Amino acid sequence: MPQTETQVRELTFAQAVREALAEEMRRDSRVCILGEDVAEAGTPFKVLSGLVAEFGTNRVIDTPISEAGFTSLGVGAAMTGMRPVIDIMFGDFLTLTMDQMVNQAAKIHYMSGGKWRVPLVLRTTLGATRRSAAQHSQSLHAWLSHVPGLKVVMPSTPYDAKGLLKSAIRDENPIVFFEDKMMYKLKGPVPEQEYTIPFGEADVKRMGTDITLVGTSSMVQVALGAASLLEEIGISAEVIDPRTTWPLDEKTLVESAKKTSRAIVIDEGYGRYGVTGEIASVIAEGAFYNLEAPVKRMGAMHVPIPFSPPLEDATVPTEQTVFAAARALCGQS
Repeated sequence: MPQTETQVRELTFAQAVREALAEEMRRDSRVCILGEDVAEAGTPFKVLSGLVAEFGTNRVIDTPISEAGFTSLGVGAAMTGMRPVIDIMFGDFLTLTMDQMVNQAAKIHYMSGGKWRVPLVLRTTLGATRRSAAQHSQSLHAWLSHVPGLKVVMPSTPYDAKGLLKSAIRDENPIVFFEDKMMYKLKGPVPEQEYTIPFGEADVKRMGTDITLVGTSSMVQVALGAASLLEEIGISAEVIDPRTTWPLDEKTLVESAKKTSRAIVIDEGYGRYGVTGEIASVIAEGAFYNLEAPVKRMGAMHVPIPFSPPLEDATVPTEQTVFAAARALCGQS
């Protein structure tokens, strides 16, 4: 439905996430939030500020510092009819939840012959360049994307964040929902009326004809910036946002690459055995006879994320590095 001017507001990414949670908690009394500093503190990033005032400490629950413990509580609560949202403040701490998510939540439906479900959402962060050093700056979404039984969501705009989070809370499966910590202040249009975004449907953020730039999470904004630079030298770049790494919209990725004949996949996770490899493989297999050049991958360097600002900035793709790579791929180096 076309949006009128009064139906759309500018919200930050953080406001869109908070609004989605508030609306779903009002809609369904089974939705609750568990995590460290989620109540009065509203998380270290203040994303959840104010929710405890409306919903109380029985539904916005501060937990002890035990990611394994409160993720286990969430899995059990989901199995018995609740719809918990588990808040893991830094994605690096997923290491402490892997048994609960990988061996329990992801497999219970299968191992019970469909009798048990785990409608749980695990919200966490990713992304470098916040000067948080090696243990608070990783992007580990490839780990969870690798596991059957989990769905993995990576919004890149406030609009997508709200619509995808509402879909995640309503889904019957365990969802891992990644938010780039550097995007919480990013502003964008968000409709006032109810909407959800289905999983497995990529979004074409920008149309183009010469090269396809596939970006995930914050790298979508990097790809859009690079596309603007490329336009200045006569190269038309199409920017695709998969939005979910699983389920993955392979059709949209392949059709775009067939049209443009060149592709770069940009992701903030480590390159080795990463998301860029999977998406590049999908494109290479599906669009092989239409490609004029090999699919290029751009991810984080295979080093711990440095604390030093100049070194940290050098470890992840930027508008300029994507621009240079696309220019070379199009034969204008």
